Amino acid sequence: MLLERRILIMIVFVVTAICGCGHGGPASIPRMAEGVLDLQDSVTLGLKRYADTQWIDVFRSDGYVNNAVLAHFRGKYYCMWQQSEKDEDSPDTHILYSTSPDGQSWSGPAVLVPCTGEYFSSPGGWLPHGDTLTALVNYIYAPDRSQGGKAFYVSTADGLHWSEPRPVSMADGTPVQGIFEQDPLALPGGRTVGAVHFQPWTTLCPVYTDDPSGVRGWKKADFPEGEGHPIEPSQYVVGDGALVMFMRDQESSFVKLFSVSADRGESWSAPRRTNIPDSRSKQCTGTLPDGRTFWVGNPTGSKSRRVLAISFSDDGYLYEKAFLLADPGDLPARRKEGRYKTPGYNYPKACLVGDTLWIALSVNKEDVAVVPLEIAPSR
Repeated sequence: MLLERRILIMIVFVVTAICGCGHGGPASIPRMAEGVLDLQDSVTLGLKRYADTQWIDVFRSDGYVNNAVLAHFRGKYYCMWQQSEKDEDSPDTHILYSTSPDGQSWSGPAVLVPCTGEYFSSPGGWLPHGDTLTALVNYIYAPDRSQGGKAFYVSTADGLHWSEPRPVSMADGTPVQGIFEQDPLALPGGRTVGAVHFQPWTTLCPVYTDDPSGVRGWKKADFPEGEGHPIEPSQYVVGDGALVMFMRDQESSFVKLFSVSADRGESWSAPRRTNIPDSRSKQCTGTLPDGRTFWVGNPTGSKSRRVLAISFSDDGYLYEKAFLLADPGDLPARRKEGRYKTPGYNYPKACLVGDTLWIALSVNKEDVAVVPLEIAPSR
């Protein structure tokens, strides 16, 4: 099966490379260089360990946790995540958060946003701006999550006292009737780009706003249909100013989808498949100060999330280096059963502070952890 999947990935890449650059498609296709990953090695993927990898516990739960997201604001680290007693996206799901002065020692969790009975809450990402830290909050319809939800926000100036939840609004003043993904990206000039899952439940559309606070003025981007079923994106900036967005393919191709924007997120190319293996899961991406780009995820080419890796590109398109962050032997035993409690390293999200890339994730959907990586400049 692994050999067949590897052949399929290469076929997808070849077809994409041949057909992709015409008819309005992007000029460059994100891709993994040949020989970087060994999908037949289910333990390490043939990768060497990243130097001095440290794992820090933020919170050990008695039930279910997921969607951990980090921010750095006024010299402190903030981590929020969703939690429930047992199952994923159950009616009791609410948002907790913890803080740290150094990223090493974390406070006991506090409730950021509770569930309401009709809706449960999940993180939508952080928006630090000036003297205010804002958390995007998704309220999801508890009786039937497939009916979707709506976007709210809470904000603070001191990290202790938070506003009441208020609706996030579109450019016409109407509330955002959808679920924010956790990776809003602030661009120079005050624009923020992100993505919302509108109705039906998994209909993805990139969005953007020129309101620096990120809580109003959102507009839907032009996003034509393409390959796969794109959800849960993360985007980054490449050297020529273009934006590249990686997405999970819910059609189980087990490779990343991508799209490119040349106009700061107002329009995007049709999604297409890369040759970069994926586990049909969320990932995180970003741009480093020296211009390199990275992604963190589970490049297994299967449903397994038991391997966590990071990969780097000099130009944002060709990924020639990758390193192992954790393998199946590092996983603790799962302590409690629950719906959709996928074993492994789930939904990594990154925050760059100085020369350190902080990665937040859930382990076995039971524990919240952060992994700080010292990033050396490229040579």
